[in-house]
Amino acid sequence: MSKLKIKKDDLVKVIAGKDKGKTGKVLRVIPEKNSVIVEGIKIISKHEKPSAKNPQGGIVKKEAPINISNVAYVIEGEGSDAKTSKIGRKSVDGKLKRFAKNNDKILD
Repeated sequence: MSKLKIKKDDLVKVIAGKDKGKTGKVLRVIPEKNSVIVEGIKIISKHEKPSAKNPQGGIVKKEAPINISNVAYVIEGEGSDAKTSKIGRKSVDGKLKRFAKNNDKILD
């Protein structure tokens, strides 16, 4: 399994699929499935039975996972005009750091 370059709380833009062009914050990364859950992207309707957590039951709207290859890291801007970049890793002061390949800016 390869190291994923997108992390939780990153701002990403969808580059393929039904929500193409939208941006959102990564809520969760699922490395086993190579996918991420992005806030407000790929909303599905799930039918749930009544439970202690949801005594009424019914139809619940929630985000579904999207493949990590369909999102790109946002370096500046918001919405459909957001500028994206690929992410690389390089050694800085003896530690591996993520950086934006467009402008060599260290991300974390």
